[in-house]
Amino acid sequence: MARLKSVLCLGVFVMSLACHGTHYERAQKVGRIERSYVDVQRLNWSGDGPRPMLSMIWFPTDSAADEEPWLIGNRFFPLFKAGQSVPNADLSERSSRYPLIVLSHGTGGAVAQLAWLAEGLASGGYIVAAVNHHGNTAIEEKTPHGFFLWWERATDLSRLIDLLIADEVLGPHIDPKRIGAAGFSLGGYTVLELAGARTNLEQIERYCVGRPEDPSCTLPMEAPFSMDELTQYVENDARFRASMARHGESYLDERVRSVIAIAPAGIVSQTEESFRNLRVPTLIIVGDRDSIAPSTSNANPAADLIPDSRLEVLSGVGHYTFMSECGIAGKIASPSICAEEGGIAREGIHQRVAADAKEFFGLTLRVP
Repeated sequence: MARLKSVLCLGVFVMSLACHGTHYERAQKVGRIERSYVDVQRLNWSGDGPRPMLSMIWFPTDSAADEEPWLIGNRFFPLFKAGQSVPNADLSERSSRYPLIVLSHGTGGAVAQLAWLAEGLASGGYIVAAVNHHGNTAIEEKTPHGFFLWWERATDLSRLIDLLIADEVLGPHIDPKRIGAAGFSLGGYTVLELAGARTNLEQIERYCVGRPEDPSCTLPMEAPFSMDELTQYVENDARFRASMARHGESYLDERVRSVIAIAPAGIVSQTEESFRNLRVPTLIIVGDRDSIAPSTSNANPAADLIPDSRLEVLSGVGHYTFMSECGIAGKIASPSICAEEGGIAREGIHQRVAADAKEFFGLTLRVP
């Protein structure tokens, strides 16, 4: 098994960033555009139209315009600081084709959540695209379908690849032989499904017997409904039942050549056999203070079973460290998401993980 386990002791590195406000010089300026894609092959969860796939795309740009802060919420008192890029820019002409990375956000999150990773990769010569997972995103009404039918998210990413390649502006500049995927939290589960992992709901049911408080056995705090309401959908909603019947199918997308799972959640629902059969280079990154998706039941079992995998454990890092930096309003409204333990600087972790991702994709996608 070609796998490296490493514990990254980032204390001195991170504290230096916190104390001195260091920012790394980008190799190239980053542009950002939004696409209001739809998936015409699947209905939305209301059943009255195609499934929405609002997406954000980042890429290297030669624009003369300055990069602008992307702030979520009030610009003076933002909830989150989602990065810095040039809105509505043109793709750089320094290369005729670029590798593509698709991103999957966490439960109840949004594309802005992983802007830090997207920008780090885009500045290094990648086109990077993230989709808001319908029904499981902060930008629209959250639904039981979106929260419970996790396997649907893998199809979101496959459709996103289809749409990007067909995009009149971006498509001609995407190298279809160099495609990777990365995801955070439930997004980590999602990219492993793309790589060939399979879900077994009976398996997670067995795991949860006698573990009522286990994070893998409870609804996440982002879910705006109860378990009783979820049960009603299972019993009465035809679209819900139809998706349930597909949960164990393969969502392998052979175009995806390597994946990164960051603080992966939901791993206890994926089968050991499917992990052993994965043939896609896999990097799994987790913090040793993650109480939302503990590595003992998520990252570690996956890394132990996937043949071509590498596990990185970040010292002093919790689950939400991998989300966007928090603004003033965010620190007040969501202290559980924004607080960091032990002096960890979120920006420093983001810089390190983005650098690791760039190196990993560079090797596995053979990017110069």
